[in-house]
Amino acid sequence: MAGERVVVVGAGPAGVRAAEVLAGPRLNVILVDENPAPGGRIYQQPPPGFSRGYRQIYGFEAGKAERLHATARALAQRIDYRPSTLAWNVYEKVLYVTSGGVHDRIPFDALVLAPGATDLVLPFPGWTKPGVYTLGGAQVALKHQGCAVGRRTVFIGTGPLLYLVAYQYLAAGAEVAGVLDTSEPELARAQTLGLLSGATTFAKGLFYYWRLKAAKVPMLGGVRPLDVVGEAGVEALRCRDAAGQEFQVAADAVAMGFGLRSECQLADLAQCAFHYDQPLRQWLPTVDEDGQSTTPGVYLAGDGRRIVGAGAAEVGGVLAAYAVLIDFGYPVSLGTHRFWRAHAQNQNTFRRALEAAFPPPVDLAAEADDGTIVCRCEAAAAGEIRAAARQLGASEINRAKALCRVGMGRCQGRYCAVAVQEVLAAALGLSPEAIGRLRGQAPVKPVPVAEAADA
Repeated sequence: MAGERVVVVGAGPAGVRAAEVLAGPRLNVILVDENPAPGGRIYQQPPPGFSRGYRQIYGFEAGKAERLHATARALAQRIDYRPSTLAWNVYEKVLYVTSGGVHDRIPFDALVLAPGATDLVLPFPGWTKPGVYTLGGAQVALKHQGCAVGRRTVFIGTGPLLYLVAYQYLAAGAEVAGVLDTSEPELARAQTLGLLSGATTFAKGLFYYWRLKAAKVPMLGGVRPLDVVGEAGVEALRCRDAAGQEFQVAADAVAMGFGLRSECQLADLAQCAFHYDQPLRQWLPTVDEDGQSTTPGVYLAGDGRRIVGAGAAEVGGVLAAYAVLIDFGYPVSLGTHRFWRAHAQNQNTFRRALEAAFPPPVDLAAEADDGTIVCRCEAAAAGEIRAAARQLGASEINRAKALCRVGMGRCQGRYCAVAVQEVLAAALGLSPEAIGRLRGQAPVKPVPVAEAADA
């Protein structure tokens, strides 16, 4: 293949749709994906020989999942598709990857980043015990291997994923001990008009909610987790309800998630500018309406740009691909471009309503007792972070990192950064924005030392 080389990172909804638009005789398209099969986490495929059908695995999303997988299979015949390949660095228009122990450098003319998202984790006592999983982890176990994370699982957190995963467990025959939402029900009611703008998605959410209700699953709003009860593992989850009363839910597993956070490390290494997003309490890459970043030749799409959901991620992938084509001087239908932009604007109304209805309970981190682990990789507790701020002069997050190692572990702050910034901000009486963001370092995920040294 000849022409400009475009590398797409991530074969989820955004990445597949971007590659689909870009694939053709004029461009050399390389699709890099860490997973062994396309679909991303939302449409993750089970191992070969898995007997459950699309409807059983993906429910209402079965049709979308099947279409996306079919598109990806067809694309693999037309582009350079590289599954099981980790993208771990970006430097001067070169993407560094590793696959099967083999290191490679991929020069590019354009880079579309669609790395997706991970669970937003906020600490509370006992969250690091065996038997406590993220919502995403619990969902992957069910989709990928057809197994539950426990015999009796309690779900706690906020956002649409909370109800979706709990429903999926119920539908699979697992015992759901309870669904505990940290958001107040009044917040969702206040956003009714905005939520109705995403009528189909909103209707699915109501269906999950009422099916759980019909199954007599205990469901509460305005809940605060207090601790995980159990010495060697989970025996119960102790919480406080909206009226201030304490209660326990007996369970042998906890699935928790307080929203999602965008995977932004590659964008950081590509020198993209970032801005602080108040509703999400996260630092996000600064992009235009099509996903073009402040770094020439680097574009973002899907949840790696901002948490938008699978449907909006596909639209974002199309728009990012159009931005690439326009920048290369290839013709793009003005009417089609406007159509996809309008579609994205409509989805933004629904997204903003979701963010207002299900805010992350960041006070869990800000008010965590000194002994609560915040950075799991380095076993750094809230008290150590506060001491770094108040006694050692750490007035921003990277200074705290140097003093107490938060964000230095294998995840490089992907799971603890939001919590660390909230602890620091509360300790210093500053806004989370003033605390700054963790600087990215390569490799963004662990790679063999020999490969990193060679690179």
